[in-house]
Amino acid sequence: MFDASAELYDLIYHAFKDYAAETRAVATLLRERHPACGTVLDAGCGTGEHAQRLATEHGFLVDGFDVNPAFVELAAAKHPAGRFTQADMRDFRLPQRYDAIVCLFSSIGYVRTIEGLRQALASFRAHLADGGIAVVEPWFEPGAMRDGYEMTHTAETADLRVIRRSRTEIVDRLSRLHFTYTVETADGVRTFREVHELGLFTTEDMRESFTLAGLTADYDASGLTGRGLYVARAGS
Repeated sequence: MFDASAELYDLIYHAFKDYAAETRAVATLLRERHPACGTVLDAGCGTGEHAQRLATEHGFLVDGFDVNPAFVELAAAKHPAGRFTQADMRDFRLPQRYDAIVCLFSSIGYVRTIEGLRQALASFRAHLADGGIAVVEPWFEPGAMRDGYEMTHTAETADLRVIRRSRTEIVDRLSRLHFTYTVETADGVRTFREVHELGLFTTEDMRESFTLAGLTADYDASGLTGRGLYVARAGS
């Protein structure tokens, strides 16, 4: 996944992603849906931007995990008070339960398959306190992405400029994102590639998987960024 590009992640996404607004919306939702919410687990936390903002700007106690060890290291550096672990959301095992689990920026798509989705949501449920909630921002549904679609993002600092070109490939219920990075510095230019695979799940797939995990889910079609948002509650 982001193994080669972890050091560039924040530079690229801060150029167009409003983390402050997203985190405010999540914090408001958590307090509305679960007024007693104090502890939060960020599943697929990436570099920890949402996690550290939920903690430092909104007062939650936040831990996190990600499958990418470089992301875990970056997240821990941003939010030293949190506990960050390398783990796969399909089968993670942590020693405590949380009032809320958040899985944002479509990280859930990286489970790739319906079976992976069900495993992940079951793992979420196992780590939720009674009455806790899971907030999951989905990836796209089948048919929403165009095969061969191309996009370019550019970001820069005083020392470097990065250009990321992407091409989408659709194979049945899987989206494959082909990224090409060009990094320009005073020392020269380097290019490298990554391929990311994310599963394409319907609303029905998601709802059924929440139900099988013992979670009752509501769906907001707009969500934080236009991709939708599920808010699911664990029974007592």
